[in-house]
Amino acid sequence: MNKLSTNINNSRITNFILRGRVIISLFVLIILMFILGGIISKGFLSFRHMGIILRLASFLGIVSIGQTIVILTGGIDLSVGPLITMGNLFACMFIKGLDSNTLWALVVIVLIGAFFGFFSGLGIAYLRISPLVMTMAVGSLVTGISLIFSQGAPKGFASPILKYLSVEKLLNIFPVMILIWIVLSAFFILLLNYSSFGRKIYYIGANEKVAFLSGIKTRLVKTLVYSMSGATAAFTGALMAGYTETAFLGIGNAYLMWSITAVVIGGTSLTGGSGSYLNTIAGSIIVVLLESLLTVLRIPEAGRRIVNGAIILILVSIYYYSQKNKKYNI
Repeated sequence: MNKLSTNINNSRITNFILRGRVIISLFVLIILMFILGGIISKGFLSFRHMGIILRLASFLGIVSIGQTIVILTGGIDLSVGPLITMGNLFACMFIKGLDSNTLWALVVIVLIGAFFGFFSGLGIAYLRISPLVMTMAVGSLVTGISLIFSQGAPKGFASPILKYLSVEKLLNIFPVMILIWIVLSAFFILLLNYSSFGRKIYYIGANEKVAFLSGIKTRLVKTLVYSMSGATAAFTGALMAGYTETAFLGIGNAYLMWSITAVVIGGTSLTGGSGSYLNTIAGSIIVVLLESLLTVLRIPEAGRRIVNGAIILILVSIYYYSQKNKKYNI
């Protein structure tokens, strides 16, 4: 355990400066994208539009919390899209427009998301099912359940409190949704960087076999990680109900690709063991900014999907090429 801990800590210290450069580069890119948007459209740089961009990035950022920690273990979660849709549907169905139903509904939805994530984790960690296959199957299961409960026609409405959380500003100054994102981001950044649980996530991603032999309960940790991913996805869907005021089937579909894109743009290794949620925050903003720019340019949906796919392919290719060069000292 000590040897593994020493190696991982040395690696993280060595990469600290590099990650610093990466995060600076990402936020410089964000500034340049805002400037480009301002050149293309006069209202792009208005405070109102920038607030909208950051608010939308908050939804993506929260679901990307779960996707980041899952990918850090060397896995992937393809069930986040259906879980967002389920959270969105159940929020409106449970709340029915009443403030009195909001708190318990949010708690139940988060627990439901955690349950399905836990189920994915059990299959992946204990039955050794591929994360790709297991989370895809769970996503399909969740979609089916959502259709059964909604019967193809979403019911209910968001409450005034949920609308306030998703749309309104605290003291008419700061968007509450962005504040929620900041609080959750701070918690998970501290969890990943300053807790034994966070270190175990990195250890498993770096080398699961060595982590297991070092005494880490790898199966339990991986199960909990997928449970967290399910919880953040369902919570995102519930918050989105406040933004849309009513539920929509398939509202979470795009967030599967976007969450992976945000993590990849942030530089988190798809093989696990290396990355940072702080970078994913920048990646989330970049993804939403890119979507906004494509909308301003009137690029159709097909073109947007091509752009997103191309970005992931290019970034992953760059990563694996750099890893190959390091391996062979090229």
